[in-house]
Amino acid sequence: MGFNMEALTGGFAEPVFHAQSVFKMLMDGMARPGTIQTVQPDVTPPAPLGIAAGAIALTLCDHDTPVWLSPGLTKSAVPEWLGFHAGAPLTTEKAEARFAFIEAGAALCPFGLFASGTQEYPDRSTTLIIELSALEGGRGLALIGPGIQSVTEIAPVGMPETFLRLWTENRALFPRGIDIVLTSDERFLCLPRTTKITATEI
Repeated sequence: MGFNMEALTGGFAEPVFHAQSVFKMLMDGMARPGTIQTVQPDVTPPAPLGIAAGAIALTLCDHDTPVWLSPGLTKSAVPEWLGFHAGAPLTTEKAEARFAFIEAGAALCPFGLFASGTQEYPDRSTTLIIELSALEGGRGLALIGPGIQSVTEIAPVGMPETFLRLWTENRALFPRGIDIVLTSDERFLCLPRTTKITATEI
C-alpha cells in the first residue's frame, strides 16, 4: 500500500476552535439524551467514517486514548487518518479501548466486551460511536432518564436488531457501562448509560 494522501487531509481547519465547539455539543448531547446535534462540516474523514464521527474522533481521541475500529474502518484509510490527525493508538482489544467506532451496517458485539469502568472509576469505560444511515425516519425508540423532561423519542434508521437487548444488559451494570453516540453524516445524538430505551408502540 502506497503513501495515502487521504490520511493527511481532511482534519479540522482550526483544530482548537473546532474541537472546542464539538466538545461543547457532545457535553450538551450527553446532558440532553436523544437531542440531535449538527457539527459544522469542516472535516472530511476517509470513508466509511462519517463527518460527525470524524469530528468526534478528532475532538476526543489523542495519544492517551486507545481506539478500537470495526473491521470496515480498519480496512480503510481511517487508522492512518486518526494516527496523523489525533495521534491515537489503535487497539484490537475491545476492553482496552476508550473509544470504539463502528461503521454503518456493521454487526454489534455484546457491549460487555468493551470496558465498562469500575465501581470506583465508572468513567474508565468505552464510548461507542455508531454510524447509522439516518437519525430520523426509522423505528421509534422512547428515551427516559436524567436530562429528559418526560420522554424523548428518536427514530434512527439502520439500528442493529440486537441493540435494545444489548442496551438493557448495559444499563444493568450501572454505574458502570458504556455510553453511545449515534452518528449519521454530520449529525449525532448521545445515549448516556443512564438512559432507559424502549421500543415505542406502533
